[in-house]
Amino acid sequence: MATRLDGFRPEFLDFQKGIRVGHLEPHQRITQILKLSLQTLYREDFVIDRWGRGVYWQWICFLPRANRTAKPLSADVNFGCSKFFIKMDRTEGLFKAGLHIERGRIEASGERSGYQLQEDWDWHRLIHAIHSNSPFYGQLRRLIQEDGFQIYCGTRETGTHFDDAHFPSAETLKSALLGYADRDWVVFQLYYPMTPKEVQSSGGSDLVESILAIMKEVAPLMNECMQISLSQADST
Repeated sequence: MATRLDGFRPEFLDFQKGIRVGHLEPHQRITQILKLSLQTLYREDFVIDRWGRGVYWQWICFLPRANRTAKPLSADVNFGCSKFFIKMDRTEGLFKAGLHIERGRIEASGERSGYQLQEDWDWHRLIHAIHSNSPFYGQLRRLIQEDGFQIYCGTRETGTHFDDAHFPSAETLKSALLGYADRDWVVFQLYYPMTPKEVQSSGGSDLVESILAIMKEVAPLMNECMQISLSQADST
């Protein structure tokens, strides 16, 4: 049975408060709509994670459960897994959707020991995939230079943005990801940005279709970094 997309409305993406998930019917929640759509598309179970609390969340991700289960050291955490994500970036005034990969901390102890980068995290595959002749870098170049995607490398507090006007060499991109202290929590995000005008001028089902189209675009790069591979279900 097809996932209903008509329950979602543009006003649920609030550029002041975040992504509304509370006080809604299940068929109106972007979490349920995207999870069911991704599971139908890829025939895989997806885990939802998020940053935020209450009615509005700021960042929501969807990761293939099979990729997490495949990890011999980190099968009980989400940090080591590549993720589709959506984010309401209130600082930049943008809604973002795309691919998110975390490094975690190189050294962590005590209560934060679960945040330590492990050998089976997808971060290592990401770094290995970034070189000038790789399929990953070629697909990245196309998405940035032809399709309007952007990159963010860094921590929550500080980082580097790359876009079509400032597309990085493979060496520059890798340096931007590796140039942080061991204690820092570092992320790589490949995303498509949407302005308030773009969001507010779209219908709810159109927005959901756009988000899913973005996720399909970044899926080949996500596959380069995972222990499993996502393939679309046969629609015939």
